[in-house]
Amino acid sequence: MTATATTTAKPPPRTSTLDRTTADRLAATEYQRFADLLAGLGADQWRAPTVCPGWDVRAVAAHCLGMAEMIATTPEMVRQNLRATIRSKRRGSAFIDELTALQVEEHADLDGAAIAAAYAAVGPRAARSRARATSLTRRMTMVNEPGDVWTMGYLWETILTRDPWLHRVDITDACGATMVLTPEHDGVLVDDVVGEWAARHGRPFHLELTGAAGGRWSRGAGGPELCFDALDFCRRLSGRAPAEGLLETQVPF
Repeated sequence: MTATATTTAKPPPRTSTLDRTTADRLAATEYQRFADLLAGLGADQWRAPTVCPGWDVRAVAAHCLGMAEMIATTPEMVRQNLRATIRSKRRGSAFIDELTALQVEEHADLDGAAIAAAYAAVGPRAARSRARATSLTRRMTMVNEPGDVWTMGYLWETILTRDPWLHRVDITDACGATMVLTPEHDGVLVDDVVGEWAARHGRPFHLELTGAAGGRWSRGAGGPELCFDALDFCRRLSGRAPAEGLLETQVPF
């Protein structure tokens, strides 16, 4: 009797499906739209609770400001990552939780108007920094969670735009505002989310998303017929709203 060893192939690191020109355009536009949203908030709106546990609008904006500042310069990236790593090891907590908490804490003394002004100033710098990232840097890898390895290009070109985009959804929801949506920006972001979601679950489906960021997608024969508002679809995939069936397959934002 002979034993045959079997191995399970590890999936390759996740890469961005967006070309760099498109990714750079989306990044610059999203930083500007987020800045425009913050600039238009009233005093009471900054205190509105969001779907993000423990965070009001001001805290969400402070996190996004800290993230943009981290991306804008290498020294700030090193500083924030080092502080978050130390806190994570000391407390036995997740790195990303410590990083976002740090970003909120370090801007605790800023009121809404100051956060809005700072974000408007740093957003274009963050966009330029991301556009300058080298091919070597983009090929480097990081572990998001066990079994899910990202290239830095995926982080730079995809996640760092999805994050403020979905937080823009959070803020407009919290304030009862209408989110600015266009097919050439938000529609492209949603299309990318749908593509990743479909690749992650790998099953047949027919999907219709409504609204300015929506569209129709289909894969294979059979499968469920799904229809949602485009933003509601993304809320569900992010864990912000209840999900069942294929929508239990989450996509990182």
